[in-house]
Amino acid sequence: MRRMIITSSLLLAISATAMAGQVYKWVDDKGVTHFSAQPPQGQEASTINTALPVPKPAPAETTKPAPTFESIANPEQAAIDAKVKQDVVAKEAERKKYCEEVRTNLAQLQNNPRLRMEVEGEVRRLSEEERQARIAETQKSITDNCN
Repeated sequence: MRRMIITSSLLLAISATAMAGQVYKWVDDKGVTHFSAQPPQGQEASTINTALPVPKPAPAETTKPAPTFESIANPEQAAIDAKVKQDVVAKEAERKKYCEEVRTNLAQLQNNPRLRMEVEGEVRRLSEEERQARIAETQKSITDNCN
């Protein structure tokens, strides 16, 4: 049964592109644009590509920039610069992860009026005032720390 469902789903997905015919576009004397499966008689029409777009591959990142005169002249400074750049990249990744988590928390706070929280081993429901205070804190955190 499962194999039949998968096969029919694949055939359905493939048939949509196979059944797509030629589509013509033209503008009549009154300036109205028309689309049709048949070209108009006595007028020039352009064809429209109905195929799904193929995603472009992501551009490859460059591995390392060319060494500069300063890095060749002072290898210690070059090592320090490389470490600082790695630290900046790591901090930026942490910040992005933090922002994603905070935005998820904000969505949870805004969409769920009945939130429960564990305080000192006891689960209790947040009051509306506590929920609104947390929403305000979360929004402030997003504006302060996330772009």
